[in-house]
Amino acid sequence: MLANLTAYLITSAARLITGARALWLGCTPLPVQRLYFANHSSHGDFVLLWASLPQTLRRRTRPVAGADYWAKPGIRDFLIRKVFNGVLIQRQRDEGQGHPLQPVLDAVAQGDSLIFFPEGTRNLSDEPLLPLRSGLYHLAAAHPQVELVPVWIANLNRVMPKGRALPLPLLCTLSFGEPLHLQADESKQAFLERAGQALLDLAPKDV
Repeated sequence: MLANLTAYLITSAARLITGARALWLGCTPLPVQRLYFANHSSHGDFVLLWASLPQTLRRRTRPVAGADYWAKPGIRDFLIRKVFNGVLIQRQRDEGQGHPLQPVLDAVAQGDSLIFFPEGTRNLSDEPLLPLRSGLYHLAAAHPQVELVPVWIANLNRVMPKGRALPLPLLCTLSFGEPLHLQADESKQAFLERAGQALLDLAPKDV
């Protein structure tokens, strides 16, 4: 009950503060298994993306998040585990701890959709997009049936810039592109470049 109420309050507040608009440009919000991969410039990215999905899709869509930030006793742990049902990964690992993407692979294998940030960390640089890491490629290769949907999140880093306590009144848009699949004999580098370009193609022209 508490988790459901918190989810409702968070999604309502996220849409109210940011005025978020979901633009389904290359696909429609169908109840099929997808991996929504997006640019990453703010801690609020996955919250806004999750909140922008219809409720029926949110129930089976889980954000992938770093355990080093979210798995801490208190409100963060409650939110990521009980409200968002997130998939936690260890970004700082020792050798012998197993495959870093295993929790993600397990979630996809059981039929969940995911929210994934292939840059691997928040982009605080002047570049519109950091080089995509190999995790997206490995997921595409391991589960070719899953639709990989690029999503460009515009303006959230301006609404909640680093170091600012209160949000600025700017409108955010989330542009959902055409689903991708790994092509036969496509190399890792070629796929990651194609996925990165799919994201950039959705960005506003001033990015």
